[in-house]
Amino acid sequence: MEYGKEIKKVLVCKERIAERVRELGEQISRDYEGESITLVCTLRGGCVFFADLIRAVRGDVEIDFIAVSSYGAGTKTSGEVKMVKDLSEPIKGKNIIVVEDIIDTGVTLSYLKKLLEAREPKSLKICSLLDKPSRRKVEFEGDYIGFEIENEYVVGYGLDFNQKMRHYPDVCVLAPEVYGG
Repeated sequence: MEYGKEIKKVLVCKERIAERVRELGEQISRDYEGESITLVCTLRGGCVFFADLIRAVRGDVEIDFIAVSSYGAGTKTSGEVKMVKDLSEPIKGKNIIVVEDIIDTGVTLSYLKKLLEAREPKSLKICSLLDKPSRRKVEFEGDYIGFEIENEYVVGYGLDFNQKMRHYPDVCVLAPEVYGG
């Protein structure tokens, strides 16, 4: 796909993403062989990754959705997390894997993990397509990581800038002049 001047560069191409999603699906399938798991999509950014990942996981898989936010319409976290949509089903005694688009400051996922742990799942893991450890504001690590990236503003494959560019098939670096960076 050709991109306009809003894109500085393609960071991870769709072929490499597809390969890594397959690898993550195989790893999760091995780790939970013989057990049921519930994959929880964090909306909205995680939806594209989630859709591909659930097809790469073998075994007894259920799905659910949750939405929390600490960003609003800006490009910087507010630090205040708000629940937008809660899970549809109880998770007590279940193996839960939260599927996220990116681990950035860790604030939102740290909040979400504590919230879900209080509901007493059998296990709780975090699977993220991208990880930006240089941006952490709280101690937080994911369990299944697609790619570790530098501190650049990325869009595509579910990630957005003001709700746009999610449909790009690659993970791309947004040109700084677009977001004032």
